[in-house]
Amino acid sequence: MFRRHAHPGEEAWLRAHLPGYRARLAADPVTALLVRAALGTSWIADFICPTSCAGESFEASVARVRAAGAEVAHADLRVSLRGPLPAALERDDLPERATALLTYVWEETVRPYWERRRRVLEADMVARTTRVSQGGWAAVLDELRPGTRWLGESRFQVNLHAYPPREIAAGAELLFMPVTPKTGWVSWEGRERYAVVYPCLGVLAEDHDHRPVPAGLGALIGPARARLLVLLGTPLSTTQLVAVTGQGLGSVGRHLRVLLDAGLVGRRRAGRSVLYERTTAGEVLVEASGAGTGHQEQEPGSRPEPASHRPGASSGRRKGTR
Repeated sequence: MFRRHAHPGEEAWLRAHLPGYRARLAADPVTALLVRAALGTSWIADFICPTSCAGESFEASVARVRAAGAEVAHADLRVSLRGPLPAALERDDLPERATALLTYVWEETVRPYWERRRRVLEADMVARTTRVSQGGWAAVLDELRPGTRWLGESRFQVNLHAYPPREIAAGAELLFMPVTPKTGWVSWEGRERYAVVYPCLGVLAEDHDHRPVPAGLGALIGPARARLLVLLGTPLSTTQLVAVTGQGLGSVGRHLRVLLDAGLVGRRRAGRSVLYERTTAGEVLVEASGAGTGHQEQEPGSRPEPASHRPGASSGRRKGTR
């Protein structure tokens, strides 16, 4: 369930939590075998990774895992394994074991950092919405993840595998879900619920909360403004800056006005959004202050914080995406 397909900001999270996760599986060989079998080679066992729906809580998602039942779990595992079950998995408590492990991952490794992760995911959705206004849905779908492509005539390719096409009926739910690992998958339940899980834009999934701010730059223009100026090496909207930094909308707006008046950042319209980025003068100031040279310090009181993804989305790739 933990995979080293991470953006740079997620590496600290892996270092902090991977040893404990491995120790838990080492102490429970049956659950360890269940995880290996469920991830399969190109298909995730359906019961362990139910298709998400809009607004569903972790508790509701994991309740569906628990309610799957032994027969469903066995059948799903045979599909993911492409063959018979190992004798050790011919037991009735597999949904309960999967539920316990997912709950552990959520409570111990995801929930403590969820507010920050949610800001990153929301920022990605803002970025994708801006892209829709610039180039339409085709532009967004073509770059969601490797293998996705808009084919025209209401057809959307979700991966590179030659599976038969599926018709999405009127009224069915199609959910696009960002996650922070550098991977993705597709999922569906019956003909009423579909999900396309895709990686966040790299610039948003990085560890922005604790990206070092040059001490000299912070002393010169203030730490909050310095942080925005460092982030604006990549164009971002006000909404994205609020989501990524956790600062209030009013504070971000005031700081941007000061940076604009000083000629350190510029702005341009992209569809319905206004994007801000450093000007040449801003680049010179950031470089002169030591950014990118290794002479950096964190803001007072900051500590490393990992980035991750939504519980239930941590179990790997699903539905023929490898």
